[in-house]
Amino acid sequence: MATLELSNLHARVAEEDGEQILEGVDLEVPQGEIHALMGPNGSGKSTTAKVIAGHPAYEVTDGEVLLHLDDGDIEGVELDEDTRTWNLLDLEPNERAALGIFLGFQYPAEIEGVTMTNFLRTALNAKLDEQAELFEEGDEDEADEEDAGYDTSPMEGAADEGEIGVAEFQSILQEKMDQLDMDERFARRYLNAGFSGGEKKQNEVLQAAILEPLIAVLDEIDSGLDIDRLQDVSEGINALRDEQGTGVLQITHYQRILDYVEPDRVHVMLDGEIAMSGGAELAEKLEDHGYDWVRDQVQSAA
Repeated sequence: MATLELSNLHARVAEEDGEQILEGVDLEVPQGEIHALMGPNGSGKSTTAKVIAGHPAYEVTDGEVLLHLDDGDIEGVELDEDTRTWNLLDLEPNERAALGIFLGFQYPAEIEGVTMTNFLRTALNAKLDEQAELFEEGDEDEADEEDAGYDTSPMEGAADEGEIGVAEFQSILQEKMDQLDMDERFARRYLNAGFSGGEKKQNEVLQAAILEPLIAVLDEIDSGLDIDRLQDVSEGINALRDEQGTGVLQITHYQRILDYVEPDRVHVMLDGEIAMSGGAELAEKLEDHGYDWVRDQVQSAA
C-alpha cells in the first residue's frame, strides 16, 4: 500500500524575497483513505497541493515529500530497495505523475480542438511511457530523450500511437464513465470548452479514474458547485477510494462536501502548518465553531 508523506515541509514563493508560506507541514496520506485538508484562506492548503505536484512557482526550502511504494503498487514492476521510496522533490512533475501522483485543479484549463477522449488517452499513454523509463535503466540516448521532454501532443501522431490503442482505450473510458455514472457524450466534447463549473470538476474526477493514481490531491474541487453537482462529484471521489483504492487528499474550505465524502482523517492547516488532526467529527466541530476555535485550542495547549 502506497503512502504519501510530507515531513517538515517548508516552501516559499519562488522569486526574490518570495513569501514563506509553508512552515513545517507534517502529513501522511495512505492509499485507500480519504484525508480532508481544511483551513481558512491563505493558510497554505493550495500551496501544499502544488508543491506535491511540483509547481515551479514554489521553492521548497526544507523538508521532504516522499512516496513510499509497496509490492503491487506499480503494475508489472518488481520493486527493490532503491525503488520503494521516492523523494518527489528530486523528480519532475511528469515523473511524479508516472509514479501515481494526481493533482485535480481548482480552475481547470479550457482547450479548444482537443477532444476529451484524445486528451485522456494521450495522458494515459504518457504516464505509462514515463513509468517504464523510471523503472528501467536506460542508456544515454534515452536520457537525452527524457531531457528533451515529450515530442507529441494530443493533436499529433498516428491515431493508434501508444501502448493503449484507440479501441482498447474506448473500452477503458466506457468502464470509467459507467463507474462514475457519466453521460458518454461528455467524452466527445473539447477539453473543458463550454463546460459548466460542475462539469469541469467532474472531468477532473474522470481524469483521476482513467489514470488510476495511487494518491489524488484534489484542490477545492467543491468550489462553485450547486448541490446536484456536489453530489455527483462526491460520488466520483468515493468511487476513486472504494473501487480503485486511491488515496485522496481533499482540500476544502467547507464541511459541506464531507456530508457526501466521509473522510478517514481531517487535518486543519493554520499559518502554513498542520495545527490539528482528528476523525470526521473534527469537520463538524469546525462547522460549529470555526477556525478561531482551533487557534484557541492550539494556543491553550502551548
